Amino acid sequence: QVNLVESGGGLVQAGGSLTLSCAASGNIRCIDAMNWYRQAPGKQRDLVATITRGSSTNYADSVKGRFTISRNDAGNTMYLQMNSLKPEDTAVYYCNAVCNIRFAFTNYWGQGTQVTVSS
Repeated sequence: QVNLVESGGGLVQAGGSLTLSCAASGNIRCIDAMNWYRQAPGKQRDLVATITRGSSTNYADSVKGRFTISRNDAGNTMYLQMNSLKPEDTAVYYCNAVCNIRFAFTNYWGQGTQVTVSS
């Protein structure tokens, strides 16, 4: 079992910055990758950024060059640094962890944090 708690969302003007955090607890040694997803009203949940156990990162085209995903050395906190925010970045942002136990994969989700970017 992995528990995830996001924080750091809020209201920001276009062009501003926010940093989201995701605190993981429980069986964090099973985590193969952690992701940030976002879901805007009436839209599907989309993958924003990924960081793997080996610290490889990947980004959606829409956020490349503006967002940075990272993780602390203990591996129990993940961050999403968001710069040059645009109104279209407005969404609920979700932390996701992919747990791998003997190649049985389980997804865990946080409760989400709202990010609102005003124009």
